[in-house]
Amino acid sequence: MAHKRAPSLADRLVGELSHELMTGALRPGDKLPTEAQVVRRHGVSRSVVREALSRLQAAGLVETRHGVGTFVTARRESGLAADAAGIAAVIDVMALLELRIGVESEAAAIAARRRTDAQMAAMAGALAEFEAALARGADTVAPDYRFHVLVAEATGNRYFSSLMASLGSKSIPRASLKLPGLAEEERRAYLAAVNREHRDIYGAIARGDADGARAAMRNHIGNGRERLRLRRELSDNPKRRKSP
Repeated sequence: MAHKRAPSLADRLVGELSHELMTGALRPGDKLPTEAQVVRRHGVSRSVVREALSRLQAAGLVETRHGVGTFVTARRESGLAADAAGIAAVIDVMALLELRIGVESEAAAIAARRRTDAQMAAMAGALAEFEAALARGADTVAPDYRFHVLVAEATGNRYFSSLMASLGSKSIPRASLKLPGLAEEERRAYLAAVNREHRDIYGAIARGDADGARAAMRNHIGNGRERLRLRRELSDNPKRRKSP
């Protein structure tokens, strides 16, 4: 019987901080406590605090101003307020990501054992296309989806490829959902992080590391689902929309 992964310290801290965002204890524009203050208050290490804040920043909930501090993003009030159709879309994409975590994590592991040199070259090409598109400010959905399709093809199992083909590029969350309120610099940082995760997957497959490839793919798709989960929680919670 499979056991559910116990929440990490970073998971718990993300939950506690996001709860403060949802209940209005931390409002748009508020400065978060310093790293040292969070360490003392929550009894965790600095590395845990940094990971938690990084995840909240990736979700668009906080922003760091170098030399000043970390603040609750003022854009979350408009960017995260979703109507019923918008929330339904988020729920649907989250369900799809749940499926992809299971299927694509195993596909990556199998690909690490069966991939050919030609397939690795094609994956490297997709990563390069992503980076080139990002550099010129173009859409990155196509090379993103292509990379995932190529991983599926590297399994040598046509059913993985057929499933990815049936899902189409809409399986990439930002193809269906907009990134609300993200400034250009933040958008680029977010997409650069996405492709770093792609490179982690690619590296593990190239090494023939099945366990590493499985974990890297799970981490990649799981990160996307976590960002959507936090956005949905904030959209669902009416207290966050109360006037000061």
